[in-house]
Amino acid sequence: MTNPMFRRLLQSSALASTLLAASVQAESYPEPIQALEEQGVSVVESFEAPGGMTGYVGEIQGRSLAFYLTPDGDHVIVGTLLDKDGQNLSKASIDELVTGPKFAEAWPELEESNWVRDGAEDADTIVYTFTDPNCPYCHRFREQAKPWIEAGKVQLRHIMVGILKEDSLTKAATILGSDNPEEALKEHQSRYRQGGIDVDRQKVSNAHLDVKANNQLMQKLGLQATPSTIYKTDDGKVQMVQGLPNPQAIERMFGARP
Repeated sequence: MTNPMFRRLLQSSALASTLLAASVQAESYPEPIQALEEQGVSVVESFEAPGGMTGYVGEIQGRSLAFYLTPDGDHVIVGTLLDKDGQNLSKASIDELVTGPKFAEAWPELEESNWVRDGAEDADTIVYTFTDPNCPYCHRFREQAKPWIEAGKVQLRHIMVGILKEDSLTKAATILGSDNPEEALKEHQSRYRQGGIDVDRQKVSNAHLDVKANNQLMQKLGLQATPSTIYKTDDGKVQMVQGLPNPQAIERMFGARP
């Protein structure tokens, strides 16, 4: 049996080592970067940036951001870096170092979440999207995806959430709690402009906890808009788009228009 005093010494030593390691890591960053940390920014990774700058990616309150240390080491620029062609270099760095790994790690949680299939079971492309029944952009996204879904190329998996309006949760739970959620989702989509599916209290009772679990997953992943859509590229990298995707993003998700 370990002596209690010796065990406390070991614990104190381990704590001191942890604090020292954190202190050394913090001190290894230049002062402007340390100043950002003091404001709540968590530094994830650094990289070589154009113009002799050192780039960093980090997170604050669930939001990813990029910032750049000037060559003199005395100043930091927070924001978007564009190249001469207008390409967003900051987003590329965030996607590679933060967003991609974060959502790749979360992919199994998406698979195990409470979703409704929309499209062929054997579709080559599977895309997860957080859908609020009252979200006009979710409805427009589904309309954009229609050609790929009808061609059997894409399966959307709607992770039903209830966040936008008072009856969002009950509508989402009515869909999830139905005997056939796929048909209930189709009914809601076809009647969207008339208010969508009618709330059924028994079905809400069946599935309201599932919708709340989806809400919690969305919050955990730091997503703040619907639709929020997660997909895999041809080379297996995981990407995420918040809000209504533009036509270029649609083709990156789904492939060439059928």
